[in-house]
Amino acid sequence: MTTSDKPTILIVDDTKDNLDLLTGLLESDYTIRAAPSGKIALNIVKSGGLPDLILLDIMMPVMDGYEVCEILKSDPETRDIPLIFVTAKNEVDDETLGFDKGAADFITKPISPPILKARVKSQIDLKKSTDTIRSLPKKLSRYFSSNIAKAIVEDSGEFAIKTSRKKLTIFFSDLCGFTSASESMEPEDLSYCINSYLGRMATTVEEFGGTIDKFMGDGIMAFFGDPDSRGIKEDALACVAMAAKMQERILELVHEFQNQGIDKELQARIGIHTGYCNVGNFGSEKHMDYTLLGRNVNMASRLESSGENGKIHISAATYTLIKEDVACEPREEPLLFKGFDRPLQTYFVKDNLISNFVI
Repeated sequence: MTTSDKPTILIVDDTKDNLDLLTGLLESDYTIRAAPSGKIALNIVKSGGLPDLILLDIMMPVMDGYEVCEILKSDPETRDIPLIFVTAKNEVDDETLGFDKGAADFITKPISPPILKARVKSQIDLKKSTDTIRSLPKKLSRYFSSNIAKAIVEDSGEFAIKTSRKKLTIFFSDLCGFTSASESMEPEDLSYCINSYLGRMATTVEEFGGTIDKFMGDGIMAFFGDPDSRGIKEDALACVAMAAKMQERILELVHEFQNQGIDKELQARIGIHTGYCNVGNFGSEKHMDYTLLGRNVNMASRLESSGENGKIHISAATYTLIKEDVACEPREEPLLFKGFDRPLQTYFVKDNLISNFVI
């Protein structure tokens, strides 16, 4: 193990013999930084390269260990650094005050080397576990929407196969003609285009509070209303506003591609519908998929496939929720969708939504 691989411990003590003793006991397993006063310790911490653990004496001139601890615990940048008081103060009240200030542990002098090493290792291991847990939402959000990733991490052990019935607004989009156009593209250009597009669209979904269900090639399925909901109307408005922003960002991408010598037109068909769905975990105990099922999902998909290039095609159910806030126009003829008994009136969101509507 190289020095850079070792956890870092900051030892704070105004007595050189104590600094040397603690350093000698721990330097084989840890990278040691030493500070002879509380003020110097705070300067070291604030200068960057936060330590993994702080060993802190209490009885020091000018600024005692309790004051140093209070300052560290009041700063969001340093409050999560575990801190162990190492002190000659051995009264119960001293230890109680130390824990009240936010210390993780309390070791009294004279030091027992085995106890010191064991307690230091325990706090370092706990910090590693805590850091791993804290990093999980960011890592999981590469595979799930951030709100789903958060729900997984915060779940109390009951994240199992279970669903609920909710009224959601469902979104489908597909790039028109991109599959056939991509056949003439160089693989590197194709990868760049599709990753840029999906990345920009995923960011837009998150900005408006939606949940990405899946990518299907250049197609996207997302929904509003689970796991968090602003209310049925507000979810529908957010979804339509998101769709409008997507159309705007697609135009931006086309210009970016052209500036890089990739002359490809991009237009998306978008379908949006609001209705009851079964939402939750489907699958087996070993493999689950957080998704939606129900005829209303099919309706949203068919609205997309029967829509027009560059337009947002919505159902009457969604139109009823947003009509007071968003300008729409009815489609000339009602449509008969597969799986539905009668023709249904649908609507297109007017183009001026893109520049005029703010969620």
